[in-house]
Amino acid sequence: MREAASGERARKTVFCLTMGCSKNSVDSERITGVLRQAGYDIVPEAAGSDVCLINTCGFIRPAVEENIEGILDMVDLKSSGGTGRVVVAGCLVNRYGANALGKEIPDVDGWTANDDYGAILRAVSGDPARTALDCSRRFSLPGTPKHVRYLKLSEGCDRHCAYCAIPSIRGALRSGAVDEIVSEAVELAADGARELCLVAQDLTAYGRDMGVKDGLLKLLDALEPSLPGDVWLRLLYLQPDGVDKKLLERVASGRILPYLDIPVQHSSRKVLSLMGRPGSYEALLGKFRLAREINPDFALRTTCMVGFPGEGREDFDGLLRFLDEARLDRVGAFAFSPEEGTPAASMPGQVAPRTKRSRLDKLMELQEGISLSRQELFLGRTLDVMIDEPARDGIAEGRSFREAPEADGLIEIRGARDGLAPGDVIKAVVTEVMEHDMIALEASCNV
Repeated sequence: MREAASGERARKTVFCLTMGCSKNSVDSERITGVLRQAGYDIVPEAAGSDVCLINTCGFIRPAVEENIEGILDMVDLKSSGGTGRVVVAGCLVNRYGANALGKEIPDVDGWTANDDYGAILRAVSGDPARTALDCSRRFSLPGTPKHVRYLKLSEGCDRHCAYCAIPSIRGALRSGAVDEIVSEAVELAADGARELCLVAQDLTAYGRDMGVKDGLLKLLDALEPSLPGDVWLRLLYLQPDGVDKKLLERVASGRILPYLDIPVQHSSRKVLSLMGRPGSYEALLGKFRLAREINPDFALRTTCMVGFPGEGREDFDGLLRFLDEARLDRVGAFAFSPEEGTPAASMPGQVAPRTKRSRLDKLMELQEGISLSRQELFLGRTLDVMIDEPARDGIAEGRSFREAPEADGLIEIRGARDGLAPGDVIKAVVTEVMEHDMIALEASCNV
């Protein structure tokens, strides 16, 4: 804990540990923005802080286990005198409840939801009379890049996929107001953001709860002209049934990066029906083919699940054929995990763990070859690359439109000039590719 200089009243310090997805990162920035308004300093290390605040994820069992370990680590730090209070917020609390968690880990000083700023401030301060300020200003956490920020359009989800606990954790869809989102984006750009990643459980659902048709397109119409011309916009997490020709053409014709993350989960109509999701092999494949017809360079990413209850060998083989035909740039895949409280956890036809592992390995082996073939299309081409890590010994790291932060690969830029800063955009010529990463020369050096 920081000691005050003579005559100075020390501001108390809070260390914020964010676990889980990019949407949690946004929540942590809002929470710490409120805490700063309330007089706290946000510090980069847990040791020596007055409070350790953990913003948790409770989506799947491995995440829950990892989060519990993180909480116990902070409790151990508290017991050794390394911090004063431990406060836990977020999805883990939403899913399991403060009372149940408090009985299991009694040394935590407070359990709160991620959006109850008053409760968080009371837990952090230990003062039951504290109330949160009306503050929407986000704070860029120590150690996180300021040139890449996430802009959350909505909260919650109205879908009820059989395997997913998100609606029970985050609640129903609640879209943000257009003017508030635009104002937040402008503020982030003024704070140094050069790439804004738009996130939600489903971007294509934006505005439906307010009765707005084509809500995402209308938001983009308001957002784009409000931002400086050098700010990249990237769309993440679009459910496939909301992706149509109008949206694809809008992305391809505007300043939005030609990159879409469209999680299909599976291609079998039977498995999709069991999951509680719409779609079919032909319909899903048609969307990806349409994207490539509009722009052959479209960077397309999806997520697939293997081993869902009822998935037979023919279903899995069909998924492999689907990926072979779709030729997607990147695929994130995982084996089904029976989540407590979801319908899929007790469905008949559970797939053996060994079979799930084998199917996952086969899928990823196939996709690695596809990803490499897509990368090879860019050999010798010049790309706009945003710098993430400045040059050291003539080598910098960055990303093009093809690489989403924290999700995809990177581009190693050789011969990079000194003085480049995170957020700078340079021209680079691709000289070598791997399944996920690229090597390039800064264009001015390629003479």
